[in-house]
Amino acid sequence: MTEFSFACTGVRADRYAAGPTLVFRLRVTAAGNAPVHAVALRCQIRIEPARRGYEPAEAAGLTDLFGDRSRWGSTLQPVQFAQVSVMVPSFTGEIETDVVVPCTYDMEIAATRYLTALTDGEVPLLMLFSGTAFTGAGGFRVEPVPWDQEAAFRMPVTVWREMVEQHFPGCGWIRLPRDTMDALLDYRSRHALPSWEATLEALLDESAAEPPAHDPLRALTGTTGRTDS
Repeated sequence: MTEFSFACTGVRADRYAAGPTLVFRLRVTAAGNAPVHAVALRCQIRIEPARRGYEPAEAAGLTDLFGDRSRWGSTLQPVQFAQVSVMVPSFTGEIETDVVVPCTYDMEIAATRYLTALTDGEVPLLMLFSGTAFTGAGGFRVEPVPWDQEAAFRMPVTVWREMVEQHFPGCGWIRLPRDTMDALLDYRSRHALPSWEATLEALLDESAAEPPAHDPLRALTGTTGRTDS
């Protein structure tokens, strides 16, 4: 069987993609300068959070994922980032090819919440490979790509932020159930608000102006809890 090895040599944000997309540069090597007709490759990418340190502000942003920092010894587990397929073309010995990874800015996704919490440094990634190789000098031979093939890579946080800014400049993202969206749309229409930002600001202003639904001080004293100067 042909012995393969893999290494990630770089990553960039695809500025021409319709949605947020990262492009990883992958080097594939066939031992002994062996000829390879093609490789149908499957690549699983996961984040290895235990392989880097975190500033206090980053740790605070990761509490909902991993709990209090005192528990990180047991909770800092790998996070699934992506799973993609790529067809590696014909080569002899070695080739570099692109692995295109569509991304999301959905804050309900654990990987997105993790990446958004980081302020600087690198993201420790592990790329796991499998698939089918078509080899042979005088014909086709079908070989599996062993499941133990992997490559570690440290992606700069700046690349992720550049990708997000290309598609969501200065913005966040939130996913809501359909009935909540319908209620927001009805509120926006009734108040003739020009944008979703104005709609949410109006709701926040209303919420700030109203007393809490349950105020212990008011329940005990029968007052609003305010003191006139």
